[in-house]
Amino acid sequence: MASPRRRTPRRRVWPKIRLLLLVAVVAAGGTALYPVWKAANPDPPELKVRYRTDTPATAAVAKPSLEVFNDTEKALPLSEVTLRYYFTADDAPGAAPYAFNCVNAVFGCSNVAGRIVAMDKATDTADHYLEVRFADSAGSLKPGANSKGIDLQLFRTDHKKLKQSDDRSFDAEMTSYKESENVTAYKRGVLAWGEEPDGTKASDEKKTAAKVSAPAPVPAPPAGVLFDDFSYQGAKDPALFKHGWLVRTSKGGPGVENTWSADGVTFPTAKGSLADGQVLNLRASTDGTKAGTKQASLGTAASKFRDGTYAARIHFSDEPASGDSGDHVNQTFYTIGGKGSKYSELDNEYMPNGGWGRPGPKLDTVTWYDHETNDRVYETTKKSLDAWHTMLIRVKDGVVAYWMDGEKLFLSDGKYAPRADMSVNFNHWFIDLPFKGNRAWDMKVDWLYYNANDPLSVNEVQSAVEGFTDKGMNYFDTVRESR
Repeated sequence: MASPRRRTPRRRVWPKIRLLLLVAVVAAGGTALYPVWKAANPDPPELKVRYRTDTPATAAVAKPSLEVFNDTEKALPLSEVTLRYYFTADDAPGAAPYAFNCVNAVFGCSNVAGRIVAMDKATDTADHYLEVRFADSAGSLKPGANSKGIDLQLFRTDHKKLKQSDDRSFDAEMTSYKESENVTAYKRGVLAWGEEPDGTKASDEKKTAAKVSAPAPVPAPPAGVLFDDFSYQGAKDPALFKHGWLVRTSKGGPGVENTWSADGVTFPTAKGSLADGQVLNLRASTDGTKAGTKQASLGTAASKFRDGTYAARIHFSDEPASGDSGDHVNQTFYTIGGKGSKYSELDNEYMPNGGWGRPGPKLDTVTWYDHETNDRVYETTKKSLDAWHTMLIRVKDGVVAYWMDGEKLFLSDGKYAPRADMSVNFNHWFIDLPFKGNRAWDMKVDWLYYNANDPLSVNEVQSAVEGFTDKGMNYFDTVRESR
């Protein structure tokens, strides 16, 4: 006979049920309260940004200096980080655009890329931002490490003063580094620090709302290459010197001796330039007297260039910007270096009105062996060049080739080849002063490109230049000096 089933006493079941109900209630309450708790106890940020500046609210240039801190226990590749500095453009649409440059960074300004972006939804304190990114070669921040100061400049390309008082990221009182949530930082496209102008914060639980389109990685600048699109404020811009350029003010020739002046070195925008952006403008001016003459020159401080491809996009001028025509001006793109038996010089000299008894317009492509004995070989191209042209010099295996817009102009070899490392220069000068009266001549340079590794065509150079600027790489220099 089967034994009867035992029933579990109720007093044993109900405590368990009550416990489950209590857990459910607590869990439901906890779920409801979690957003409140989370807001008060957000996850610690993966990185922080500190900011400082040394400019007043009204200034010729904004100078944000930024530091990035790695607050994780893992290395942080800087190439994964994007920074945004927010500002309000001073004038209505159609006014002069803004530009930026990097003045200083521990890992080198060659590894800093940037662009100016108009916001889709403007606020009272921001309708644009400067977006800063870093190349792979900028390296990584170790756990707890600081990038040190990344010194930037932001300015109008018409060089008018800025009003920063309504710029979201500007704070005149931050003259030493302090954390600033008005500068945002992103890691792989996700907001990791700061507050966006619409109020989205890195501490928000719904970070998907803070996700932006992660820009394509910035490649490491190629080795042995110099590129510069001349995004500078003026002849006294500290970035100009940090990037290895010298404005000539020293005595001597050529042309009207002892008249080299920084006044003629400016960086305006120009139609027909890359994206109608900034150019180097060299102005040679005179009233017909030596005392009233100013010549202009910009060149690299380092003499470290020899074999490879030199290219520059240049606008030569047949007529003065003001005053009467007829001057024997010389608009020159050249390299020079060495002394005595090592002397080396490669020239492109355009003279719209000729010079030294030879009529113009003409372009002399010249390779020098000895300047003191006038030992040189050259070819003259007799035609007007009053337009933009891509000038190219290729040096390889003791042969120098001069090209213009893809057309070969001249070859030299044998002893007429560089025997020393050289500097790269642009200058604009008067051969003589044939008449009185005020006049001024302009020569424009859109960009300079040098590649120590490869002999490139004009199309290959143009493709490389466009690739750099598309990525916001307006300057880098990875050319090593010879030891």
